[in-house]
Amino acid sequence: MTRTAQLPAQTVKLAVIQMHVTDRLDDNVARAEAHVRDAAAQGAQVILLPELFENLYFCQVEREDYFALAHPQEDHPFIGRFQNLARELGVVLPLSYFERAGQAHYNSLVCIDADGTVLGNYRKTHIPDGPGYEEKYYFNPGDTGFKVWPTRYGRVGVGICWDQWYPETARVMMLQGADFLLYPTAIGSEPAEVDTPNTHHMWQRAMVGHAVSNSSYVAAANRIGTETVEGLSQTYYGHSFISDYTGQLVAEFGDTDEGALTHDLNLAEARKFRAGMGFFRDRRPELYGPLLTVDGVTRRG
Repeated sequence: MTRTAQLPAQTVKLAVIQMHVTDRLDDNVARAEAHVRDAAAQGAQVILLPELFENLYFCQVEREDYFALAHPQEDHPFIGRFQNLARELGVVLPLSYFERAGQAHYNSLVCIDADGTVLGNYRKTHIPDGPGYEEKYYFNPGDTGFKVWPTRYGRVGVGICWDQWYPETARVMMLQGADFLLYPTAIGSEPAEVDTPNTHHMWQRAMVGHAVSNSSYVAAANRIGTETVEGLSQTYYGHSFISDYTGQLVAEFGDTDEGALTHDLNLAEARKFRAGMGFFRDRRPELYGPLLTVDGVTRRG
């Protein structure tokens, strides 16, 4: 089917879903669907669910049994259900899932357009590895590159959790024409032996920085509640939020709220403001060679 070209979206109502998660796929998917329906009833056109909402955050530990939670994109146990839901409600659904592809495993996301079409698949680029977040054991590094999708309600750029800490992720998606940036995530308390502070403020500030330096709306959807896996427990701190293109938080949940957080995005005003700020006009990519290296030394020849 040929997709017709669309004029740039002028406004869009965004919703981010904050929810608790159990160890039952059917329970999590049913509750996620209920939240999507509630958000759509509030007028939301783009609805973001948290990262890996299908199960407990199993990456607290390294256990080979949890690879069985992964499924191929084709004939997936719930992607088709959310395609039907997107088509029924006329909403865009960026949807996180644990992907198996041959012998590889990815932390992935499909973007489902408002007609139920899967526009493409993104595999998480930056994979963390540390106490309580043992993702390198489970996930291959993403090989898709960053993705921006032309949906019915604007050009949507989506990174996944650890991607949200990297300014490069946000900048690349904006250079690819994103109208706004979304980050499904699963983050909360650190194990007792870790010195990193248990704070949502640093997490928010990193993404608010992307909003400021790219003059873009930015939003994140997190989970809530305490989850125990193999005797280890983490409490997910919520604080899902939406920032406007100046870095102002315009909507935010607390650490126990569950439901849909919504806000109207004025994409036309954001484009105007972005052009006026000149951040993209004044870039000097010819001098950014060290960004393409690991140690900051550009080698020639």
